[in-house]
Amino acid sequence: MGELEHKYEVEIKEREGRHKLTDKVKDEMKAGGMMDEKGKLKLKGVSPKMLKRMKQEFVECPVLKEDIHFIQCFVCPNFQSRVMGKVLCKGDPLK
Repeated sequence: MGELEHKYEVEIKEREGRHKLTDKVKDEMKAGGMMDEKGKLKLKGVSPKMLKRMKQEFVECPVLKEDIHFIQCFVCPNFQSRVMGKVLCKGDPLK
């Protein structure tokens, strides 16, 4: 199988403790069915253990030019894959 097309390889970094998602991101996730009305994440194919780990991670987004929560990156349309501590990102402009 060939390599996924990507523009950026972004390193995943870790923070101490949990960090809150912004209200804008929460609203988008609720609209997409990835979060229930109470704010509990419902990501298909992600174990509770992995979800806990993802809540402590962040990336320096090359598209938004800022540090974002890894979960926000994971649900982004530019997200290709997570491989050995890095994210493969398409790098397309976001609407």
